[in-house]
Amino acid sequence: MAAKRRSRGRPQVPEITEAQRKTLQELRDFIASRKYPPTMSELGDRLGVAAASAHQLVKQLERKGYVTREARKARSLSVVRDPEHRPEKLVPVPLIGTVAAGPALLAEENHLGDVLIDQSIAGRGRCFALRINGDSMTGAGMKNGDVIIVRQQPVAESGEIVVALLDDEATVKRLWIQGDRIELRAENRRYKPIEIEADTEFRIVGKVVAIRSNDVE
Repeated sequence: MAAKRRSRGRPQVPEITEAQRKTLQELRDFIASRKYPPTMSELGDRLGVAAASAHQLVKQLERKGYVTREARKARSLSVVRDPEHRPEKLVPVPLIGTVAAGPALLAEENHLGDVLIDQSIAGRGRCFALRINGDSMTGAGMKNGDVIIVRQQPVAESGEIVVALLDDEATVKRLWIQGDRIELRAENRRYKPIEIEADTEFRIVGKVVAIRSNDVE
């Protein structure tokens, strides 16, 4: 009888470990920036573990109902459920203007305020926030007025969304590299790719790691 009484009550919600939570966040970040899920090797590289360990973490998340995939189909992994949000700590990231800003993009005098983000995002490097100005990246979920969180870094991989300086003007676009050819591609068919010519002053400022939607009019 006692066993029966213990089985009643509120159903258990599957626990999620910190390693699984980090895996889930990396999956979200990768899919948000590239529009397709990572391979286990790519996920392992982001987590700093072997591909087999990444596969095991994904299987655990799959059993707990956080991710799903289509059988016998490559790159079909998708996040279907968020864990109860329990950020270990919120930290401020400086909002320093719009993505259309000029050469003073990272200057302290452009500090417009702070955006609070999970330490798990900010802890991987120096981050800053920018407000989207325009509609060239709507296909990547970035609408006019949204705020993006950018991890400051001088390099990025093909397919990642970056903030770059072109002749001292800042833009946010998807980086595309093939051989010696480099393009910055919009996520809106109205805009043509920007090919980086040999004489173009081009510098990657950082990689977009999160988007804060501005749905309040």
